[in-house]
Amino acid sequence: QREEEEKPGLLIEAIKLQPGDVVADIGAGTGYFSWRMAQPVGEKGLIYAVDIQQEMLDQLAWKMAARNVTNVKGVLGTTTDPKLPANSVDVVIMVDVYHEFDHPYEMMRNICRALKPGGRVVWVEYRAEDPKVPIKRLHKMSEAQVKKEAAELPLEWVETIGTLPRQHIIVFRKKAA
Repeated sequence: QREEEEKPGLLIEAIKLQPGDVVADIGAGTGYFSWRMAQPVGEKGLIYAVDIQQEMLDQLAWKMAARNVTNVKGVLGTTTDPKLPANSVDVVIMVDVYHEFDHPYEMMRNICRALKPGGRVVWVEYRAEDPKVPIKRLHKMSEAQVKKEAAELPLEWVETIGTLPRQHIIVFRKKAA
């Protein structure tokens, strides 16, 4: 059902991952998107699958091993810090995650620290502007909300991609220092 509603293949295609990219999947859970991104980044790329629950990372490790995926690395973050190396990440993706953050400013500040100059942050959130999206309002964000949240960070808006049936793909780039 999730495959049909969210179209993960369209999302992966839309964010244009490149071989060798280092990607941080924030709120990765058991790796629903992590393993899908592992293929386009290839053997020289890396997916940091970040979650705040060790149980999720344990399941992620088991699922990656079962799929013979070797370029996904689980990372135990906190509610304020994804625990990623500074200037190490090309793309950060947050799928239906940002609105759940307990400490969004602190988390985003640390995410930005992990981004390489010119690196991208991709917000994927259910469209608050669309009353036909059958998700509670509390779990939706408008494009304007996302842009307002990003305005406090060293990020500049690049594009909003509307290819998904129910979600925005809102892309920002880390500004030059």
